[in-house]
Amino acid sequence: MDGVLEKSAVKRVVAAMEKNGVAGQIKVLTQTAKSAAEAADGLGIEVGQIASSIIFKLPDGNPLLVITSGRHRVDTQLVAKELGVEKLDRVDADYVKERSGFSIGGVAPIGWLNQPNITLIDEVLNDYDVVWAAAGHPHAVFPTTYQELLKSTNAKAMKVGE
Repeated sequence: MDGVLEKSAVKRVVAAMEKNGVAGQIKVLTQTAKSAAEAADGLGIEVGQIASSIIFKLPDGNPLLVITSGRHRVDTQLVAKELGVEKLDRVDADYVKERSGFSIGGVAPIGWLNQPNITLIDEVLNDYDVVWAAAGHPHAVFPTTYQELLKSTNAKAMKVGE
């Protein structure tokens, strides 16, 4: 997996980690971390410790970042209701890349080209001392904590799924 740490998206994550005082080191996995299950398997941890960054489109066209535990699927109706919007729209790979600067499978919660105005974080991630998030590439992840993610993303904590 030579060269992963040299990718511009990964370098943006490293810079954001430094800026926000996130102490962990990026780990390059031999297998991909495109899904929470793959990432957990590659790290030898519980799937719930994976902090997945899921992007939706709000009715005004702006992105919504939901950082959810790998043990949950985002309940879009619940989240829309909590935000006071009619619905959340699914997005395609082009929208994700354009808004975040990351390709699907490597979307990090930090290091975005333009950090979204609204970021939500799954309260369940607080159940774990260490959580792992994508670091800008399908083979790159980094360890962090719920508190570091709250602070570095300016997220609002809430229940996002079951």
